[in-house]
Amino acid sequence: MSFTLAIVGRPNVGKSTLFNRLVGKRLALVDDQPGVTRDLREGEARLADLRFTVIDTAGLEEATDESLQGRMRRLTERAVEMADICLFMIDARAGVLPADEVFAEILRKKSAHVILAANKGEGAAADAGVIEAYSLGLGEPLRLSAEHGEGMNELYTMLLPLADEFAEKAAMNAPETDVDVDEDDEGPRVPTKARPLQVAVVGRPNAGKSTLINQIIGEDRLLTGPEAGITRDAISTQFEWEGTPVRIWDTAGMRKKAKVQEKLEKLSVSDGLRAVKFAEVVVVLLDVGIPFEQQDLRIADLAEREGRAVVIAVNKWDLEDEKQDKLKELREEFARLLPQLKGAPLVTVSAKTGRGMDRLHAAIMKSHEVWNRRVSTARLNRWLTGMLEVHPPPAPGGKRIKLRYMTQVKTRPPGFVVMCSHPEKLPESYKRYLVNGLRTDFDMPGTPIRLTMRSQADKNPYKGKKKSTPSRLRKHLDKKPHGE
Repeated sequence: MSFTLAIVGRPNVGKSTLFNRLVGKRLALVDDQPGVTRDLREGEARLADLRFTVIDTAGLEEATDESLQGRMRRLTERAVEMADICLFMIDARAGVLPADEVFAEILRKKSAHVILAANKGEGAAADAGVIEAYSLGLGEPLRLSAEHGEGMNELYTMLLPLADEFAEKAAMNAPETDVDVDEDDEGPRVPTKARPLQVAVVGRPNAGKSTLINQIIGEDRLLTGPEAGITRDAISTQFEWEGTPVRIWDTAGMRKKAKVQEKLEKLSVSDGLRAVKFAEVVVVLLDVGIPFEQQDLRIADLAEREGRAVVIAVNKWDLEDEKQDKLKELREEFARLLPQLKGAPLVTVSAKTGRGMDRLHAAIMKSHEVWNRRVSTARLNRWLTGMLEVHPPPAPGGKRIKLRYMTQVKTRPPGFVVMCSHPEKLPESYKRYLVNGLRTDFDMPGTPIRLTMRSQADKNPYKGKKKSTPSRLRKHLDKKPHGE
């Protein structure tokens, strides 16, 4: 039975380092400066034979107002209420600070199971801080070093009896029957709870990505505000959206590469790019006030080059007065500036009011279905014959290019191979003609299509060999006629 462990504490005590160690991957951004983590990040942790969910939280601040620090604190307090166990970390080298005492008092009231951990506990320099931790009244402190992996066995020993307790409670409350449904590998993939639909929301800073995701899941799960660049980590949230199991990724805003100077922002952008590679559908979120800026086009082009299904969502639609004229203008700009995504859905939404969420869900599901589409070889070759009759391939240098055979070799995104002669001489314009025909005739708008031209080896074993006279015929010809 799994349980949930929330790692809490002041900024820069090593929470994200321990989170990465428990999940076995560098999922959370780590840097020397305090306050790197701002949102709640969940991961599947492994500690010996224990399997549980671990939550990395923002550093606890004493602010309680509507400032960024105050909003971060409220989000962390919410994680404490969600979790079964809280791991309260202090810096053993810095000792117990007044802020630690305040937060220890909060945890005593809010959480039934609190484990006190003195991190950075390697070496004699941490001895005084570990002893001082007893004064917090949370029991014997666990001495560990998240960076070097020290103290993991002791952490396992402390978690094991609590895990058994949660397992017993779960067994008592479990339903009598549990039916497993095997997923059919044939045909398009159907999202399940074990393998949900992966969606990434990307865009420039302050486009409203976190607000949009909070609106979709129906709770304030992600940190939002008027400040640009609040989100730093690529945060994933799993939920059920209108009956579809979905894992949605919130990413950091991506500015122009020349403007990204700080190391932390570079890490944030690379984390967002990784989320795009994991996703099946990428929602490119635009600001209706300044849509289709150069950076928006780069982000959309990146998603297409990575082979992901793309949905264009225009946010802050509630602020637009001339909606019909603006929508017509947006569609024209989309067709002109992103021809490689011709036919991709363009949806207007308001993350603040919730308008357009049903249309966004429908567009994501349609894009995912097209991204998984497969066309039979017989249909493809009948289609190819018709395309060749309407517009035959060119004959560069007087050599006619023959397109003999076509088949689909993959989905996600759809990939096709055409066997032909002289593939290196076929111009890109003719390939675009075929790709556009595939989009139109097989109803595959917007999805990336990969078309490969491949040379077909000639099956004639005598090709290239000199003609020769058979030996028996040669002997017959060499004989002189009678009478000579």
